[in-house]
Amino acid sequence: MKKLFAALFMLLALAACGDKQLKFENTDLTGLDYAKGFSLNDHTGKPVTLASYKGKVVVLFFGFTHCPDVCPTTMAEMSAVMKELGPDADKVQVLFATLDPERDTKELLAQYVPGFDPRFVGLYGTPEQIAATAKEFKVFYQKVPGRTPDSYTIDHTAGSYVFDKNGKIRLFLRHGGGPAPIVHDLKLLVAN
Repeated sequence: MKKLFAALFMLLALAACGDKQLKFENTDLTGLDYAKGFSLNDHTGKPVTLASYKGKVVVLFFGFTHCPDVCPTTMAEMSAVMKELGPDADKVQVLFATLDPERDTKELLAQYVPGFDPRFVGLYGTPEQIAATAKEFKVFYQKVPGRTPDSYTIDHTAGSYVFDKNGKIRLFLRHGGGPAPIVHDLKLLVAN
């Protein structure tokens, strides 16, 4: 009987070791029931979904190319993250989904997004596809009129979503936190 209890204790201890909790520095979204995916086009015109990037850790940011501050800052920060990740960067896919389908053509996205890192991919769709995707991700966005009809900006959620290699939502990256906490968290996800 003692041997049975000892064996049972060892099995439980080993099972607990395999179920380790990752200690993220950004907001842990593991287990939430939204942000399940998207169906858009990449900046080459190819239809893609979240499943298109299975096997990689995916960072998804919503923005627009005419953005004066948050978007270029976020993309530059992700570029720095990729440099700090070294060889692990090849296991990460950064995606930039436009919230401005009127102005952000595939050609503009193809210039803008890979300009920060050649591995980065821009995503676009119809206004209806963008609205549906933003709703799925609970992303706020709203046009702010400018001096002319074409000079508007867009107020929007300023953060990025991170998915593990199996396409499960794991993190929300707050804007302006710097590369170090992102590198830390992405390394955990790449290793697991």
